Amino acid sequence: MESFLSEARDLSNFTQFLRRDLHRHPELGFHEVRTAAIIAKELNELGFEVRTSVAETGVVALMKGNESGPVVLVRFDMDALPILEETEASYASVNNGVMHACGHDGHVVIGFTLAKILNNRLQEFNGTVKFVFQPAEEGLGGTKRMVEDGVLEDPKPDVCFAMYLWNEQSVGWLGISEGPVMSASDEFRIRVIGKGGHAAAPQYSIDPVLASAQVINTL
Repeated sequence: MESFLSEARDLSNFTQFLRRDLHRHPELGFHEVRTAAIIAKELNELGFEVRTSVAETGVVALMKGNESGPVVLVRFDMDALPILEETEASYASVNNGVMHACGHDGHVVIGFTLAKILNNRLQEFNGTVKFVFQPAEEGLGGTKRMVEDGVLEDPKPDVCFAMYLWNEQSVGWLGISEGPVMSASDEFRIRVIGKGGHAAAPQYSIDPVLASAQVINTL
């Protein structure tokens, strides 16, 4: 483990530079064109088998070890959020109204760092590592689109891993959970239908604003 950490430290300058570059140029879901091009270039230079335009802007790459063995899928999301950055950081977003406020720039470069470290140890393991860089995680259905485009086939993974940066925790903290964790949110709509009337005789009307407030409080 210490040798892995040492290699990660050696790559820290690369990791920081690339993360700040991605942070400076965030892209919304299904528009991660620049980000995907950087990912594909880096992975091609490592000699991986690279597929682009998966679910429009997703990137999938295969790293194969010595012999046949398990297929391990590791997934990293790429998209930013429609948020105006006001951090005043030297690497703040130059795309007005778009920001990597959820850490996906960090996820991408962690994926690169893992790819570089494992590639240096290519002769030490059997099997295949499938790197998946997913577009449109932020509520736009990027996962579903990638599955529809066959990301879980050819080859089919035996196990899948994902990670998420959590700024509320201290540096060095690691949380691991088996099975489903941090499930996605769902949306539903409630329609409140009222009846018009006069403010002086509210008893003859049905105020949808008041009814909606009661629904919200009850929920």
